[in-house]
Amino acid sequence: MLNNANGSMLKKLRSPLYLALLIPALLVCVGDWFAPMDHSFRNMRSKLDRYDAPADIVVVSVGHADSSRDTTVVSSRKLSDVLTGISRQMPYRVFIDAPVEFGLDVDGDRQLLEAIGNFGRDAALVVRNKRFIIEDSDFRSTDFNMPVPAIAGSVPIVVSSWYTNFFDYAISSPYEVTLAGKRYPTLASTLAGVPHGLFAKFVPDNRVDPDTIRTVPASAILMGNFTPGLLTGRTVIVSLEGTVPPIGYYGSGRREPIAVDIAGAVALRKPMAVYLGGIPVLVASWLLILAGSRARRKRRKAAIYALSLAVIPGLPLLAEPVGITLQPSAALFCAMIYGFSRLWQHRIRREQLTNASGLPNLMALGASQLNIGCDVVVAVIARYEEILATLPKDLHGECARQIARRLSVGSGIETVFNGEGGHFAWTEEARPLEMQLDHLEGLRALFSAPLEIGSHKFDTNIHFGLDRNEGLDALTRVNSAVASANDAMASGRAVELFEADRLAEASWELSLHARIDEGLRNGEIWLAYQTQWDMKTRRPSGVEALIRWSHPTRGPIAPDAFILQAERAGRIDALTYWVLNEAITAGLALNTMGFPLQMSINLSAQMVDKAELVPSILDIVQRRGFDPRQMTIEVTETSSVRNRPAAVSNLSRLRDRGFKLSIDDFGTGEASLAYLADLPSDELKLDRRFVSRILSHDRDHKIVSNTITMAHALGQSVVAEGIEDEATFRLLSSMGCDVGQGYHLGRPQPFSDLCQTLLKMGHVQTGIV
Repeated sequence: MLNNANGSMLKKLRSPLYLALLIPALLVCVGDWFAPMDHSFRNMRSKLDRYDAPADIVVVSVGHADSSRDTTVVSSRKLSDVLTGISRQMPYRVFIDAPVEFGLDVDGDRQLLEAIGNFGRDAALVVRNKRFIIEDSDFRSTDFNMPVPAIAGSVPIVVSSWYTNFFDYAISSPYEVTLAGKRYPTLASTLAGVPHGLFAKFVPDNRVDPDTIRTVPASAILMGNFTPGLLTGRTVIVSLEGTVPPIGYYGSGRREPIAVDIAGAVALRKPMAVYLGGIPVLVASWLLILAGSRARRKRRKAAIYALSLAVIPGLPLLAEPVGITLQPSAALFCAMIYGFSRLWQHRIRREQLTNASGLPNLMALGASQLNIGCDVVVAVIARYEEILATLPKDLHGECARQIARRLSVGSGIETVFNGEGGHFAWTEEARPLEMQLDHLEGLRALFSAPLEIGSHKFDTNIHFGLDRNEGLDALTRVNSAVASANDAMASGRAVELFEADRLAEASWELSLHARIDEGLRNGEIWLAYQTQWDMKTRRPSGVEALIRWSHPTRGPIAPDAFILQAERAGRIDALTYWVLNEAITAGLALNTMGFPLQMSINLSAQMVDKAELVPSILDIVQRRGFDPRQMTIEVTETSSVRNRPAAVSNLSRLRDRGFKLSIDDFGTGEASLAYLADLPSDELKLDRRFVSRILSHDRDHKIVSNTITMAHALGQSVVAEGIEDEATFRLLSSMGCDVGQGYHLGRPQPFSDLCQTLLKMGHVQTGIV
């Protein structure tokens, strides 16, 4: 009973209706995911139905012309003159929003203090934050241009502090800010006379048109050139523009912060100043969607759905005049999830239940609940597309129906599912494997007789895929059986059984390129370094960087196994450039230690003809400060390259820049000689299959000897891979081979072990114990 209840609840939670509620609600709770959508809504809303700024607030704008030192401050003398002129007009109160150049003019400073003192408690200093603060962050004292003590001690201080979004648009402000343990009211709350609210923050009313804010230049105050009574009984803000960066004002772009302060004051004067976010609109819209989903009549359902959409922008618009701020984006996302989910369900149902043959398709079988103790069988008809191409289109359905009838009669089943490409699927009661295979062989015999479709006759060849893994879901089992049927057809077998361990391996292979990225991040993929030895001096002359993968559960993975997958997935470029960077790091470290060895890396044949190859390699080498002459690029023959001339051109350009070019695995590719003729390379690497048999096979001995002679005649040096013993080393040295590489000389090892090996060899050489 409890399991049934849990299953029913889980099914309900996965339905489009409840997903449409839970996903937006979760996104609202865990972060501001809907900020971009809300930003667009507020910006558009603020451009509509605008009204004028309040007439009881006047801004007196102070210019910069009097200050030769700093355009972000005003001289104390000029500010005192402006305040004296304002005081004669009997304002209601004055806010000084202009940083003062204090301490340079003693008389001006004294006059300023007297002018401020004349206002008594009707004056206040405005302090602004110097940088934008993301919402829910803390304000710090260092974020504000605090006034000098001489001024701060004589007049109250208010702060202008706005939280912004990622576009630097003002979205909210606290009623007060605590700095160095002292509380300061904000300018907007002081202008509105509302020191506290139901919530800690409030939102500005961006419908206030900032262009309608009454502004008077300070020069007009000094000259008396303004309308009499303009300042009388009003709140005056003496402002110096440009002291802090402009802030985003919804609907009006970047503005001086004073405009946002006035918009905040207007918002606080409304009956309520409440920010409720997106949850109320989300719940209201979802309840209407719920009601619409339960409505039986189509017209009523459509009307309720339309109302649920109208509520999304309508509710915030209705709540705005009384001071309640609501965000519509979560509700809009809810409606989108529900709408797209219902459309997707409708599409799935239509695809599952409609088919040219009138039969349900494989998606319907994959979406069904399979009975316990059943096998999933998929039959595939060879050359089915050719059969359909031969038939008129109106007979395609008849062809599928005839095949389904034979399968139905032979298996005693009622429903056969028809998929694309000649696939037919059904479920049967599980039998012992041998019996099931015999049964499928019997079904195959039913198709020995040709199909007769209209006037056409076709011989048919049928193959079966069988899935017996009851622990898997239906869709996985159907796909497994389809894959097995395709394999059976490709290999010519009658039946292919899909094993569970094969499914696990398929998952690994299909996600290999993502696992490669993870391996690079966590250090599972690393570089081993194998020394290359000068055959004459018997000393290391270079190292080859070899990529390795040590997987925590699968153990060491052969490079060929994942490099091929990286090439198929288009990730070989990133892997190669990672190897180049790591090899350069090792090379620079070796140079510092006093071992300037030649560093070799391998280049995939898939990259050699790409236009961005040379600029990318040069950028890395130049940025890292590595000498290209110390880098050898090993390339294989390029018969698989689409644009061979471009490949040769790229490699030649790299060689011209100082890189050494090596033809890797020489002699194993069908185009090696042609490649040698085209490319001005520096060395040949003899493949280990030749080197390993020069002691025992005369033919291989002659091939290696003649190759060394030919390479030297072409001005190439020769590197022999796969040297496993001293005798091979000595024979190659006598042939004139230049460089040797193999387990006898040194195994691939981590860089730290390589350093220890080189240091030990250096000590022995210099006689240091």
